[in-house]
Amino acid sequence: MKVGVLALQGDFREHLALATQCGHEGISVRTVDELNAVDALILPGGESTTIIKLAQSFGLLEPIRERIGSGLPVYGSCAGMILLADRIEDGIVGQQTFGGIDMTVRRNAFGRQVDSFESDITFNGTQLHAIFIRAPWVEEVGDGVVVLSKAAGHPVAVRQGNLLATSFHPELTDDHAVHSYFFDEICKGR
Repeated sequence: MKVGVLALQGDFREHLALATQCGHEGISVRTVDELNAVDALILPGGESTTIIKLAQSFGLLEPIRERIGSGLPVYGSCAGMILLADRIEDGIVGQQTFGGIDMTVRRNAFGRQVDSFESDITFNGTQLHAIFIRAPWVEEVGDGVVVLSKAAGHPVAVRQGNLLATSFHPELTDDHAVHSYFFDEICKGR
């Protein structure tokens, strides 16, 4: 399977390496042609407002929205969770997203950079070590959203159809559980 990673800003290299470690072809996505060549897409952690502005500058904002709408499997970590949210709390005025998951996400919910932390959590019934860096959390979800993990009483991993989002960074650990779930459960048949 060809797994694209939006490579405009953030920790895209780590996701590309994990895609390869999981047996898939990792492709950096910076153009519409590269986007159209992939079977799945990962939106990395980074700075959500910067990523969306760069996506607009690179002519990728609408094409990514269209691919999401047409069923492309997409996984977003941290900033990627914000980018997949239909609604944002504490965003900048006029902040856009790609959307797709019926949820409201609060930016920097766990605090500033100095408040970043690590914690053991349960993801879809499996224990894993999670790294939260200026992480968002989910304030509310719509009826079609499945909560896969919580921390501090808030959802931090969710799935809706072909979309998966985590507020933590599994790409910064040696645990492939989240990526494997994305590849094996959401992308199966691609």
